Amino acid sequence: MQSALDFDGVELHGAHGYLISAFLSGLYNRREDEYGGTPAKRRRFLLEIVDGIRDRCSKEFQIGVRVSPERFGQDVGETRELAQQLIDEGKIDYLDISLWDVFKSPVDPKYQGHSLMSYFTDLDRNGVRLGFAGKIISHDDATRCLEYGADFVVIGRAAIAHHDLPRQFRSNPGFIPRKFPLTAEYLRSQGLGESFIAYLATWPDMVVNYFVPPEIPRFDVEEFFTTGRSVKLATG
Repeated sequence: MQSALDFDGVELHGAHGYLISAFLSGLYNRREDEYGGTPAKRRRFLLEIVDGIRDRCSKEFQIGVRVSPERFGQDVGETRELAQQLIDEGKIDYLDISLWDVFKSPVDPKYQGHSLMSYFTDLDRNGVRLGFAGKIISHDDATRCLEYGADFVVIGRAAIAHHDLPRQFRSNPGFIPRKFPLTAEYLRSQGLGESFIAYLATWPDMVVNYFVPPEIPRFDVEEFFTTGRSVKLATG
């Protein structure tokens, strides 16, 4: 088993309704102790994890945090305050903001009128790198994010479809990645393991001609956004 000394860093997944996200959520966190109630108390779980990692690792060890600014019971303003606190405390190296669509407007009417990305690009970063994820599928998409103030971009589906995507963009900025759904055979050719392919197949319109046992929950995007849980879709 590898030790922490074998790694250069770690990213904490505090987005998409997972455990850290559930603690941050004003909707799902119903605790009445020091880890629930106010935004400051809901952040405590994440901040203590960051502190624990930093205390046990060298200053050179990279620590990143991924957060969702909305949905899953998250509030854009609270997430912005959390991001600035993480930066100000000087214990992380980068923030990964998952927007689902980097060019969208906020869902919450009180934050509309500005792009969702803009609520974070004007943070006082103090050397902390800021990245965004969400439907970045082309060289142009990535370039626009950098022009809008991102330090880096996080690419999901297009990079799953092409294991060498950065090399493809470097040699041909006009390269158009393959669109899903894709066959399991093609995904294997890009280095995906069978467990990951099986997981992708639970999402709608991701993998074609792939049998998923009926007892495996199918992923429902709208239900996920609403409740933070994947659910079984009705089968014919």
